[in-house]
Amino acid sequence: MSEETASAPSRLLFNKWDVTEVNIKDPGIARYVNLTSMMVPHSCGRLTRQEFNKSNMLIVERLINQLMRTEVNTGKKTLAIRIVKDAFDIINKKTKKNPVEVLVDAVANAGPREESVRLKYGGINVPKSVDTAPMRRVNTSVGLIGAGVYSASHKKKKPVAVALAEELIAAANGDPKCYSVGKREERERVAKSAR
Repeated sequence: MSEETASAPSRLLFNKWDVTEVNIKDPGIARYVNLTSMMVPHSCGRLTRQEFNKSNMLIVERLINQLMRTEVNTGKKTLAIRIVKDAFDIINKKTKKNPVEVLVDAVANAGPREESVRLKYGGINVPKSVDTAPMRRVNTSVGLIGAGVYSASHKKKKPVAVALAEELIAAANGDPKCYSVGKREERERVAKSAR
């Protein structure tokens, strides 16, 4: 009986995708991209009571929560889950890869590695380039992906799931024409000029 419980299969995300087979290629963000196996990515707010605890949240749920931040989808978690589920199906049809791995690659490519801050020297604001913390890289990349999906689908004929799939595929490939990677390069260019 103990052998049966030890070899029990892991729970598949949306009963389709195995998150345990996904490997994170960027070692800098590996600690902050959580890939625990669960069927429905919904933590019911358990991870909100402690600071920096969102790094323990499944990366797919963080994407879902980001999609709910617009005024159109506020509080509609089942709608956001359905959007992500449909987008994952589209990604699998187009790339023949695990869509969670495509999401992890997109998060790694869309997060800026360097940003600029303002320092004040005697009443004068001076921009200074700083390295971005790994958790901020993940937060920023998920936010940029959500903003790119919103700008591609809001008041347009393109469905949200198609816009999300295209954004994730383009960001995973590092395409500078997609919204999130373009914004990352813009921030890194500003930081480079402030060195």
